[in-house]
Amino acid sequence: MIKSLIQIVSKSNINEIKIQIGEIKIYIKNKKNNFKKNKYHTINKSFFKDHQKENNKKSEVKHKNLVTIRSPIIGTFYRKPHPNKEPFVEVGDIIKIGMKICIIEAMKLFNNVESEVNGKLLKIFVEDATPVDYDQPLFLLETDY
Repeated sequence: MIKSLIQIVSKSNINEIKIQIGEIKIYIKNKKNNFKKNKYHTINKSFFKDHQKENNKKSEVKHKNLVTIRSPIIGTFYRKPHPNKEPFVEVGDIIKIGMKICIIEAMKLFNNVESEVNGKLLKIFVEDATPVDYDQPLFLLETDY
């Protein structure tokens, strides 16, 4: 089984994979990929342009630093710790580093996803209890608010 996992990782564009089954932990790192790809993709834009033709004016929106939090693994995305509980985060919430923002279930294991950035939650891209792929966008945060 481990040999198969190593072959899959080496033939893919995955940099690393961590798997835990009970007390057994497996960590595979693919050294052939020279780029560092993580679950956060930063978009820096000086201006967003308003393209309304009505005014024939271009208005500039204040500088925003947006961060997309992406899925670290393939699995099922959960916004709540339990179906009867409130979601971990809602649009408009202020997110702090280390704050639990969702759970992704993979192979019957529930993996907590914590924020590695501070920011204001602008958008949730995924519905609760739906499948997600590796590196799929989950949340959009504004880091300068």
